[in-house]
Amino acid sequence: MKTIVICSGGMDSVSLAYMVAEQHELTRLVSFDYGQRHRKELDFAALAAKRLGVPHDIIDMRGIGASLTGSALTDDIDVPDGHYAEETMKVTVVPNRNAIMLSVAFGVAAANGDDAVATAVHGGDHFIYPDCRPAFTEAFNTMQQAALDGYAEVKLYTPFVHRSKADIAVEGAKVNTPFAETWSCYKGGEDHCGRCGTCVERREAFHLAGLTDPTIYEDPDFWRNATGVTATEETI
Repeated sequence: MKTIVICSGGMDSVSLAYMVAEQHELTRLVSFDYGQRHRKELDFAALAAKRLGVPHDIIDMRGIGASLTGSALTDDIDVPDGHYAEETMKVTVVPNRNAIMLSVAFGVAAANGDDAVATAVHGGDHFIYPDCRPAFTEAFNTMQQAALDGYAEVKLYTPFVHRSKADIAVEGAKVNTPFAETWSCYKGGEDHCGRCGTCVERREAFHLAGLTDPTIYEDPDFWRNATGVTATEETI
């Protein structure tokens, strides 16, 4: 199955890229510059493509992103600290971002004769991001069959949509994903901040998976308070 992977440079999408390369035929990575707070994640996506030996397309969506206002990821709004299960994290929603990215990626796949578009949405995204939920991915896949009817057959591949980020860590480890060469933090500093929702979720995922987390965090202990894990419970 010839598959392109939407890759942000984070541990989820890079793990998915390594899985697709192992189990299917990875043809390219596609990333999006939508005017996010920093471009650091795109450098890690480029690194993943280089290591996997596939092309890396960066789609310029800055003009569109400028109109998707109100998010801490695109506007001058502080990124909140804490766990994704908190209401405050809804400020990190970029409206319709995944729907827009997937539409472009399906066009790229159809133009290049690919069979599938893979995205690493997972169960932990469901509370915050409506365009990561199974109802959306299933409806989107159906819509795309109609959009490309008679021209191309491309399906949406979402192996983690009913699974957790800890599951992604486990599956990524099986295919030797270089986790230290992925970037999750929303704040884009020298190291991962350890406090924003995606840092907390990343650290928790390695803990639940029973894997050593190679990430350097500015605040390596914040995740415990955010998730309720005590120091005595932490074995990694």
